[in-house]
Order: sequence, then C-alpha cells, then structure tokens
Amino acid sequence: MSDERHPLTQFTIDMLPFSDAASDDLPMGQLLRLSLFQISVGMAAVMLLGTLNRVMIVELSVPAFLVALMIALPVLIAPFRAILGFRSDTYRSAIGWKRVPYLWFGTLWQMGGLAIMPMSLLVLSGDTVHDVPFAGEVLAALAFLMTGLGMHMTQTAGLALAADRATDETRPRVVALLYVMFLIGMGLSAVIVGYFLQNYSGTRLIQVVQATAVVTIVLNTVALWKQERIVPMSAEERAAPRPKFKDAWADYSAGGQAGRLIAVVALGTLGFNMQDVLLEPYGGEILGLSVSATTFLTALWAAGALVGFGLAAKWLVAGTDPFRMAGRGLLAGVIAFCAVIFAAPMNSTPLFFTGAALIGFGGGLFSVATLTAAMTMPAQGLAGRGLALGAWGAAQATAAGLGVALGGTIRDVVNASATSGYLGEALASPTTGYSVVYHFEIALLFATLIVLGPLVRTGRAHLNKTAEDTGKIGLADFPT
Repeated sequence: MSDERHPLTQFTIDMLPFSDAASDDLPMGQLLRLSLFQISVGMAAVMLLGTLNRVMIVELSVPAFLVALMIALPVLIAPFRAILGFRSDTYRSAIGWKRVPYLWFGTLWQMGGLAIMPMSLLVLSGDTVHDVPFAGEVLAALAFLMTGLGMHMTQTAGLALAADRATDETRPRVVALLYVMFLIGMGLSAVIVGYFLQNYSGTRLIQVVQATAVVTIVLNTVALWKQERIVPMSAEERAAPRPKFKDAWADYSAGGQAGRLIAVVALGTLGFNMQDVLLEPYGGEILGLSVSATTFLTALWAAGALVGFGLAAKWLVAGTDPFRMAGRGLLAGVIAFCAVIFAAPMNSTPLFFTGAALIGFGGGLFSVATLTAAMTMPAQGLAGRGLALGAWGAAQATAAGLGVALGGTIRDVVNASATSGYLGEALASPTTGYSVVYHFEIALLFATLIVLGPLVRTGRAHLNKTAEDTGKIGLADFPT
C-alpha cells in the first residue's frame, strides 16, 4: 500500500496544529475527550481569580488582603503536588489504575469547593442572620481551599495520564494540546461568565457558581471515562514495598541547572502573578468598568497567552534558545505593566485592556520557555512523569499563590497610608496602592532577567546536546 496521503488528508494535517498528536494508543477522539479536564480547571481558575475576587472586593467590600489570602490558600497544597504526582506514579490498586483515582477525587474536591461557594457568599454578604463570628470568611476560605486542592490534584493526575498514554514521538504535542485547552477553557469560560453577569445580581452570581460546579463534574467524568487500562494486580504486587519519595526526588534533582531554573521560574511567576487579585478590581474601582467588562480581562489574558504559546512553538522549531525566549516574555511583561499603570492617569480603557493582553502574552511565553528548558533535564531512576509534573507545578503554583497574597496585602497597606495623608496630598488616591504593586512586579521581572543571565550563556550548549540525543525538542510535560 502506498504511503502517500490523499491531498485533502494532508491539507487537514497541515492546517490543524495538533492533528498529529494522536497515536494508536491514544486516538484523537479519546485525546480530545481527555482534554476536557483542562477546560474544567480553566473554568475554576476564572471563577477564583477573576469573577469572585472582584465581586468580594468591590460589591461585598471585603478587604483586598483578606480576599488575597483566600485565593492564596490553595498554595498551601501546591508544594504537595510533587508528592501527589509521585503517589500516582506508584499507586497500586486491585484493578491496576494509577491516575484515574487521583483524577476522580480531584474532581470531587473541585466540584465540592464550588458547590459550597454560594452559601459562603450569602453569609459573607450579610444577607443571612447568624451569631457565628467570621462565618462568611471561614466558609469562603474553605471553599477556595477545596477548589484549589481539586484543581491541583486533577491537573497533575490528568497530565500524567495523558503523558502515559502518548508515545515518545507524540507526547510533546499531546501535553502541549492539553496546555492550550487550559487556556481555551479560561478564555471561553470568561466570555460565558461575563455574558451571564451582564445584569449583575447576587442571585445571578450564585446561579453561575452552581452551574460551574455541575459542569465541572460532568466534564471531568466524561474526560476520565475508559481512559486508563484495567490491568489487575496480584496481592503480592500490591504488598511489595513502594519506592520512597526522597529517593525519587534525589534522582529528579540531580541536574546541574535545576536550582537556578527553579529560581527563575519562582521569581518570574511572582512578578507576573502579584496582579492576579488586583487587575479586575483596578478596572472596576479606578476605571469604573462593570463586572461583565472586567471579566473579559481573563479572556484577553488567555488570548495573549495563546499568542505567546504559538510564537514559542515557532521559535523552538527555528532553534531559538528557550532562555532567550523567556527573556522576551519578561520584557513583554515590563511593557504590559507600564501600560496598566498609565491607563489610570490617561483614563484609557483600551490601554488597560492592551496591558492585560500583554500580561498574558509575556507570562505565557515565559512559562513555555522555562518549562521547555526544564524538559531537557531528563529525570533519572525512580523519578516518573507524575513527580516531574508535580514538582514544576508546585514551584509555579507556590510562587503564584505567594504573589497573590503579597499583591493584595501591599495594596491595602499602601492605600491605608495614602488615604490617611501619610504619603502626601499628591498620593492620596486609591490608585496609589495598585500602582505600587505594579511597580514591584516590574522590579521582580528585572530581577528575574538578572538571575536568567547565566542560563542564557550556558543553555545553548546544553540544549544542543539534548537535541542531538533526542532528535528534536518538543513542548512537553507542562504543569499548570
């Protein structure tokens, strides 16, 4: 039989960027169905980082530092992503599943957190009568913590399952597709939520959150259905001693550049994410935008990240050094925060939206570049894909959560001083606190460039050696 494809088939493959991600073990239909868990995670991210934080700060008048701490609560779980990934690598069940149990229970946690969110918002708004002090704050914190735990567990196990089923040749494109689906999930969810909240009311918000919880359980159930093969294990196999986490971690961290790369990821993520809890309140409080309009900021961020992802893929094929790509993402972030800062004195909504899109572009390009570089440091011995995905997800999520907490706290402290007149008449404005946070982020991005410098000088030889060993470099094993 001839190996030549029909012209229409070849045209389809050329036009669809991930059409060659399928394989005999993971057909395209199953791959697209599995990717639905990323849609649900992106949807939950929009609710936590976008809609709910703005509503609590602006409409419910909850202090920004308290909201920031609630959103940062999931970071308490983030350092354990490496352990969750390692446990899914070594999990032993009677029917042989490893990833599906973690994916399923992550789904339950994620859905459960969203399910109790409406009750916490009712109590937090003061519409209910109760004698329990801080009941609304405690319930909201619990809802955020449960949702964050579910997101971490679902994403780590889901990405590891996809990497397991893919072949060595298709794995980079499979996991890259899942990363894109996460961004698409955020973008579509932001548009849909913004549409339903055009005529904002407390009741409408509760209905949207409840619908999100239901859609989460439906999407993830469809995603994991018959995705992992059943391979029964004997009692002796299940009783055999499991590898120790510390031994697997020692194998994984044996690379020479791992420490500096972790520092780059942590600093850069901190610089890009301090604004997560503030960008929408900034648009609402300073520029007077509606809830619906500020929710679309997340869609702009996702669109910018997708553009950054596309350029990264193109540049990697052309042989561009990933560390230099990371530097480009950092510089784009500096320009983005400058645009956001100047949007207030110029009272320019288009400039503000442009800055939001550039934040997504710079952050997406930075993440793709650094994680691609991390992929070239192969794990050894006991370190499996779950551990690798969990480790990098932990580093990124920890920095992101810390950034959210710092951003909200700095904004409140500075604004309290500014409005009290301690900083002078010129700075006695609610804009001051936001501006100080954005300037801090610019400083962190410049600091990241400094730490990145030695990797740019040494990275080329390392990547050339990897390319010789593997034949090509792909976008693989993305954490969040």
